Amino acid sequence: MSNTLIKNVKIDGISVFYREAGKKDAPTVLLLHGFPTSSFQYRNLIERLAPKYRVIAPDLPGFGFTDVPSELGYKYTFDNLATTIIGFTKALDLNKFAIYIFDYGAPVGLRLALARPEAITAIISQNGNAFEAGLGSFWDQLREYWSDPSLDNREGLKSLLTLDLTKFQYVQGEANPELVPPETYTLDYALLSRPGNADIQLDLFYDYRTNLALYPKFQEYLKQHKPPVLAVWGKNDPIFISQGAEAFKTVLPEAEVHLVDGGHFPLENHLEEIYLKIIQFLSKHSL
Repeated sequence: MSNTLIKNVKIDGISVFYREAGKKDAPTVLLLHGFPTSSFQYRNLIERLAPKYRVIAPDLPGFGFTDVPSELGYKYTFDNLATTIIGFTKALDLNKFAIYIFDYGAPVGLRLALARPEAITAIISQNGNAFEAGLGSFWDQLREYWSDPSLDNREGLKSLLTLDLTKFQYVQGEANPELVPPETYTLDYALLSRPGNADIQLDLFYDYRTNLALYPKFQEYLKQHKPPVLAVWGKNDPIFISQGAEAFKTVLPEAEVHLVDGGHFPLENHLEEIYLKIIQFLSKHSL
């Protein structure tokens, strides 16, 4: 039986859905998901970490079960996603916590770190990029859209919102793709397919360019504040390639890098390997 609680909290009119497990007085780990998924991607990791940590995993606006009333006129940018998550951490009185950043969760989490550097106890980056070196050829079509945000280019990106592409992100790079539960990509696709959600995702695709512009600031934060960093990466990920993991050592030589023989979502097939690395890393830093 799961011990994960399902909760909601209001942040500036947004009902932020989140999963929580573990004791309130335990060290906190904040799990930030990416595209095209939600906190559901962490369902198994939450259960593994909860005996020792307070584990919290919110759904970003535009994803999962977080509800953004249309009358708010919420603009789907990474700055705004981060503002919501910063408010979320304050609403839950999270004063010290480690962040686990993946995909979109990386630019959101690193904006959070810039805003609240004193709160961050450690960073676990699982295919969570902060370097140009980590961007694979997958991004070529998006770069074209950034340079020419025409309607044709925007419409062309709807190919990234299909069931086939959603499933691809889970199975590509996995030696045993048949072990990936179909409810993962099926749920993601169902939530992506809600009325109005395609435009939300296309807006975020365009805004992703702002994350690249912030890479120098993210890297300066790492140099200046020197948080403990573990980059545990699916080395066969075609989206955020493994050079992105190795790049952390260029600004933080003491960063730990561990490559898993998996793809973009290695938690599905490599949970135990990643969990053990996380536990060893956090224990090493007395967290």
